[in-house]
Amino acid sequence: MNPHKLHYLFFCTVLCSIVSGDTKAQIFNERASLLTFFSGITSDPENVLQSWNSSVIPVCNWTGVTCNQNHDSILELDLSGSLLHGIISPAISQLSQLTVLDLSRNFFEGGIPGEIGYLSELKQLSLSSNLLRGSIPFELGFLSKIQYLDLGSNMLVGDIPMALFCNGTSVLEYVDISNNSISGPIPLTEECEIHELRFLLVWSNKLTGRVPRALANSSKLKWLDLEVNGFEGELPFEIVKNLSNLQFVYLSYNRFSGPLEPFFSALSNSLYLQELELAGNRLFGKIPDVIGNLPKSLVQLQLDDNQISGEIPLDINNLLNLTLLNLSRNLLTGKIPHELCLMEKLERLYLSDNLLSGEIPSAFGNVSRLGLLDLSKNQLSNSIPDTFSNLSQLRSLLLNNNKLVGTIPSSLAQCVNLEILDLSYNQISGLIPNDFARLNSLKLYLNISHNHLNGPLPPELSKMDMVLAMDLSSNNFSGEIPSQLGSCIALEHLNLSGNALEGPLPDSIGKLPFLETFDVSLNRLSGKIPVSFQTSSKLRQLNFSYNNFSGNVSFPFLDINSFLGNPGLCSSGMEGMPNCKNKRKKHSIQLWVLLTLLAVATLIMSMIPVVFKWKSKKKFSKTFSRKIGFEEDDEEERNEQSYPKISHQELMAATNGFSRSNLIGTGQFGQVYKGILKDNTKIAVKVISYTKTEESSGSFKRECEVLKNTRHRNLIRIKTICSRPDFKALVLPLMQNGSLEDHLYPNDGLSRVNLVQMVRILSDVAEGLAYLHNYAPVKVAHCDLKPSNILLDDDMNAILSDFGIAKLVKEDHEKIPMAAGEPPSVSSTDGLLCGSIGYIPPEYGMGRRASTQGDVYSFGVLLLEMVTRKRPTDVVFDDGSSLHEWVKSHYPYPDRLEPIIKEALLAYGPMSCSSKLLHDMILELIELGLICTQYNPSTRPTMVDVAHEMATWKEYLFRPSDLSTE
Repeated sequence: MNPHKLHYLFFCTVLCSIVSGDTKAQIFNERASLLTFFSGITSDPENVLQSWNSSVIPVCNWTGVTCNQNHDSILELDLSGSLLHGIISPAISQLSQLTVLDLSRNFFEGGIPGEIGYLSELKQLSLSSNLLRGSIPFELGFLSKIQYLDLGSNMLVGDIPMALFCNGTSVLEYVDISNNSISGPIPLTEECEIHELRFLLVWSNKLTGRVPRALANSSKLKWLDLEVNGFEGELPFEIVKNLSNLQFVYLSYNRFSGPLEPFFSALSNSLYLQELELAGNRLFGKIPDVIGNLPKSLVQLQLDDNQISGEIPLDINNLLNLTLLNLSRNLLTGKIPHELCLMEKLERLYLSDNLLSGEIPSAFGNVSRLGLLDLSKNQLSNSIPDTFSNLSQLRSLLLNNNKLVGTIPSSLAQCVNLEILDLSYNQISGLIPNDFARLNSLKLYLNISHNHLNGPLPPELSKMDMVLAMDLSSNNFSGEIPSQLGSCIALEHLNLSGNALEGPLPDSIGKLPFLETFDVSLNRLSGKIPVSFQTSSKLRQLNFSYNNFSGNVSFPFLDINSFLGNPGLCSSGMEGMPNCKNKRKKHSIQLWVLLTLLAVATLIMSMIPVVFKWKSKKKFSKTFSRKIGFEEDDEEERNEQSYPKISHQELMAATNGFSRSNLIGTGQFGQVYKGILKDNTKIAVKVISYTKTEESSGSFKRECEVLKNTRHRNLIRIKTICSRPDFKALVLPLMQNGSLEDHLYPNDGLSRVNLVQMVRILSDVAEGLAYLHNYAPVKVAHCDLKPSNILLDDDMNAILSDFGIAKLVKEDHEKIPMAAGEPPSVSSTDGLLCGSIGYIPPEYGMGRRASTQGDVYSFGVLLLEMVTRKRPTDVVFDDGSSLHEWVKSHYPYPDRLEPIIKEALLAYGPMSCSSKLLHDMILELIELGLICTQYNPSTRPTMVDVAHEMATWKEYLFRPSDLSTE
């Protein structure tokens, strides 16, 4: 605002107050205070405060201002969601009759003025979702009439002032200081009077100590959220036993320890309890029988990631309204109780990563609403029940890594909504039932590998025409590969290795439009490799090793490692493989020609020993050196020569001998270790597994090729490499904040991503992809965008990483063949469900090549995932749809979309946040996610357009220099 104009307005107000007398003096003084407050606002991009510039418009008609009936005093100032920048002036304290002050969801900086504490009539104070720093002023404890206090989602530090709760006459009902960096204990003593408190939200801070016993005096408390802090001691059972109105209790990811029984017994008095989350603590002992005494209103119970042992109690079936039960990643033993199957409203049941034994109860077939059942990584035995066929809503069935025997029930074909099925790493035998093979509802994943299945592959497998990955490896299948598998048009990964399959390789499989990895190694196949495999525009990772193939092969993108153990194969140009000799027909050879040829042949034969000896020695030396690894591939040398080398010994020293304590990640092609070089440079070392050199060498070459040709602040950069015949590693900068996956789904108390950080991360990712697609020296499609491949540096800037399956794209959008390698084994859900599955665009299943439009789709899924906080792979949605389809089905109906927006507001800001700005921003992000995930690639925006859209929101939400690095 113009300073001269401000002075003029101030002069007018003072003059008018003198002239008008005492009856109007107060309102004019308050007007002057508002103008002083106005002078601290540096930016009003939407001109919300235009009326404040007028000397004609009465102050009670100014935007955001509400006066009393006599218009002689200001009662409310509500400027929430107005995009205002600046500081909060202490002059606001001159509004002596103010009852409501709401400046939330703006960009106010600096500290909270202590003078606000002198607003003696104030009942509601909301400063949430700003950029406020510093500590909470102790003067706020002077607000004796305050009922609603919301300081959440700022950058506040320091301790909570004791006077905030203990001012002698507290009528506080709602307190939210969540998503800051507040430390120390909650300062509540027995003398504190907080009888009216209904909501206490302090999640995602650095609070420590025990939950104060004085909280037991808040008998009206409904919502207690202490998640993601450092609280310790036993669960606060002595507190909650007095809180009969509790509805939501979130204590996950703290340091609570001890048994569950006292806490569960205490909660039996909370008759309205709906959700209880205790995951990620240090709880031990058994699940007590008193779990059955928990309120019948309980809908969700999460006890995962603890050290709970013993058997699952039978009384758990008393929780008749439970829809989600998560007991995974504990030490549970014994059998799965039949009583679990009496919980008719269960929709999601997680019992994975325990020590459960015995058989799978057949009564699970009676839980009609069950959509996800995860019993993986236990010691379950006996056979798979036939009764799963009754579960019409079942979408994910994970039984892998157990000791199951018997056969695959043909009745599974009746699970008409099943999308993910993993029976791998068991002892299942027999044939694949024809009825089961007709299961055409599978969309994502079928894994029956590492069992004892035998017999022929049924042609009916072709009915699974929408499955993306199929792993039948490491069984005893025999007979020929049915040509009908060529009807599985959506297949990306097909693994048939480690069986006894024989006969020719069907040409139809090579024509699958989207097949990218294919493995038939360790079988008895014979005949020629069909030309369709050589001419496929999609196939790049294949393994034909250890069969009886013969004939000429010409794969410009493969090397000898894909054809080992096939003595009948030859090639005209593949190094290490015998050359093919051209056999020409002899027509009407005359005797004199024959004699001449014999004479010439005799002369040549006399020279052959010398030539052959020299050539054979050279060829043998080269081949032998390759086999033992002393000669690098020329192409690989060219890809690597631009990087400075580092020795294996230096990396050993930096990572403490690649010790397990330095291991920070494990992927498909190897492990990642943290380390420190001699010059104190912190690094991450991505080591390519030596046991998978054939299949991973392509990834190593590809990542080198992409990263050496690209330079952008949001792309990972290689510091150096180490390349030896038996060891290959990329040396990368160490990202101290880990990956986006760690922050979206924390399991050890990491800070959550706040609203500002979410928008910046999405903006960074969009800019990185826009550069790859449009401005890099070589056009690149990343092809594997997901949270685990997005790293966060010290300032929470997003860095795209893992270009192991990236594709270089020509200007005409044709792929440039990358490095060759053996196809990775698709052997468990770990590689797919937490990887590309869920982020893959639908057109790939219809034969489209990898493209930049595919990255746009993946970005859209990532955007929807961050807004909804729902993984696209492990969440079972009500109507059986994907994350995109689920959100899209809600979009036309505002009443159905509102809960999604509300959950986003709760996750990234205060629970009651409902301003138009933040509401509209979440809505527009959802719309952008839906636009990016349209099924028709040509209707999706470019990443340049998306990056521009995200940059706009980024400018609204913060200034980069002011962003918190928490």
